[in-house]
Amino acid sequence: MTLRLRPYRVGDEAAAVAIHDAMLSEGFHFLLHWESVTSWSAFLESNEEQRLGLDRSKYRVRGVQLGALADGELVGRASLRFELNEFFAERGGHVGYGVAPTQRRKGYASEILRQSLIILRAEGVERVLVTCGSDNVASARTIEKNGGVYESTVSPAPDDPTEIRRYWIE
Repeated sequence: MTLRLRPYRVGDEAAAVAIHDAMLSEGFHFLLHWESVTSWSAFLESNEEQRLGLDRSKYRVRGVQLGALADGELVGRASLRFELNEFFAERGGHVGYGVAPTQRRKGYASEILRQSLIILRAEGVERVLVTCGSDNVASARTIEKNGGVYESTVSPAPDDPTEIRRYWIE
């Protein structure tokens, strides 16, 4: 399998927005910190600010959002956080990933997570927290396949009705 993680580029807009729209019906935001009223150039600029650790918030720490391309086609994404604030330490973890509905069951999620771990370690993150919804069996398998050791389950929060499974990868 040839899968490559890289920052989004100008030419990725149509494919990324199409995947984002398709995944919204599942309650999943493929493009983090993007709204349909946001220009693509502003989205790319926002991603660069996040890489630099600017504009921090509850849902934003220093990190990167990367497109996952297989044979040149956008098939998924990784969102990597090089540090954890209170929210990410409890519910979000160091890495999030998503695969386009039409591209699932091809091993892309496992490869996205595997490559994400390499990038996180290069940034000095030795112990990686990865989380998933307790009903997301496929994601739990992906995490475990990449060495994730189950730690605990976090109850739903007032602003997030999802029960979260927490895993550590060393």
